[in-house]
Amino acid sequence: MQRRHFMKSALWGSAGLAAGLPMFKANAAPAIVSHAFSSLKIKKIRYYAAPGYTKPLFNQARGIVEIETDGGIIGIGEGGTKDSIEQCAQMIIGADPFRIEHIWQLLYRGMFYPPGREKLHAVGAIEMALYDIKAKALNIPVYELLGGATRDYVECYATGYSPSKATTEEQRAKDCIAAGFRSYRIGPTGGNGDTKFDFYHNAKSTIDFSRRIDAAVGGSGNWAIDLHTRFDTAEAIKICDELQKLEPYFVEDIIRSENPGVYKTIRQMTKVPIAVGEQFGDRWDINELIENRLIDYSRVTLPNAGGITELKKIASMAETHYVGMIPHFCGPLSTASLVHVLGSSSPTRCMIEIAGGVVERPEYFNEDYLLFDRGKLHLNNKPGLGVKFDPKKATFLFEVTANTKYPHPILEAPDGSIHNW
Repeated sequence: MQRRHFMKSALWGSAGLAAGLPMFKANAAPAIVSHAFSSLKIKKIRYYAAPGYTKPLFNQARGIVEIETDGGIIGIGEGGTKDSIEQCAQMIIGADPFRIEHIWQLLYRGMFYPPGREKLHAVGAIEMALYDIKAKALNIPVYELLGGATRDYVECYATGYSPSKATTEEQRAKDCIAAGFRSYRIGPTGGNGDTKFDFYHNAKSTIDFSRRIDAAVGGSGNWAIDLHTRFDTAEAIKICDELQKLEPYFVEDIIRSENPGVYKTIRQMTKVPIAVGEQFGDRWDINELIENRLIDYSRVTLPNAGGITELKKIASMAETHYVGMIPHFCGPLSTASLVHVLGSSSPTRCMIEIAGGVVERPEYFNEDYLLFDRGKLHLNNKPGLGVKFDPKKATFLFEVTANTKYPHPILEAPDGSIHNW
C-alpha cells in the first residue's frame, strides 16, 4: 500500500505535479531526460532565532532555516549562525532543491577553502531543509528517501534525568532505566568551574562514582560515562582500567579531540568501548578512527556533520567497520532528523541522546514532531521531516532572495560535477 501511495503522489498525483515531476506513460519510448528531476527553484531563504535559546556557541547554534521554492513548498532546517547561513544562502538562490548532493558539494567546495566546523553547521541546516522539501514534494517521509525503515524505533539514553524527584544520582539513574531508557550517562566528578580541577583527586572520585552508578542500575551496559576530554593520558587510562571491569555501555572522549591519531595509542591501552565524535564534523574528521577500528561508537551528530547525507555516509562507513552510532544531543529539529537517518541506516547498534531525559517541545513546532515513548523515538511517517514550523512564534532575522554579487569561480567538469577551483 505504501509503495502504491508513493507512486501515485510522486508521479501522477497533485504533489508530483506541483513539484514539476516528469510524467510517465505506459509503453512510451525511453527518452533521455534532463538532470533536473524537478522544475522547482529555490526562491527565498529565511533565518529565525529560536526563542529562549541563548547558548552562544557556534557549533550548537539553533537558528531555524526556511527554504521557500517557487512552487510554494517550504522546507525547514536547524543550525548555523547568522553570517554562515547568509553566505551559504547567497550561493544557492535559483538552484533545483532536489539536487541535494550537488548543492552540498557546491556549499562545501564552492568558496575554495574547505569549510570549518562552524560553516559545516550551516551547511547541515540548509541540507536538512532541502530533504524536507524533496520529501514533501514526493509526499513521503524523509526516511523513505534514505532507503526506507530498517527499524521501528531508535533506543535512547539520557544524560541526567530531570523527571526524577530523587536526591541522589544513584536513584535518578534507577528512575531513568525504569522509564525505559537503554542507558544512563554520567560525567566525571568535578570540573564545573566552581572549584579547581585536580587530575589525581578527580580520577579517583570518578572511579568511585562510576562504581556506585553501576551497582544502582545493575550493570549490563545500563550506564555510560563521558570523560569530557578533561584528563591527561595517565589519569584517563587509570579510570578506564577500573571501568573495564564494570562494563559500561561506552566511555566517551577519553582524551582531547584535537589529535584523533592519539587513539592509536589509547586503543592499545584499554578495552573499554570507546565513543568519540561530538566535537567533530564531516566524515574526514572521523574516517581514520572508524577505518582503523580505534573507536566503537561515532558521536558525530546533526547538523554538525554537514547534513543528513553526510551522516548517512558516516553510518555506512561505520557499518563496514562494525562501529555503532550514538550521536550527541542537538536541537529539537536535528533530533527529529536523526530519527530519520538512524531509522533508515543499517541495523548496526545505535542510540539517540536525550538531554535530561525529556524531549524538547518548543512552541514553534507541532506537538507531535517527535514520537517519543518509554525511552524510544519512533519513526514519523508524515511527509518530510514531519515537523511543522510556525514562524510567528520565532524571531525573524533576515531573508535572502538573490545570489551574492561577489561570486567565487566554480570549477565544473564536462559532466557537470563540481571540483575544487
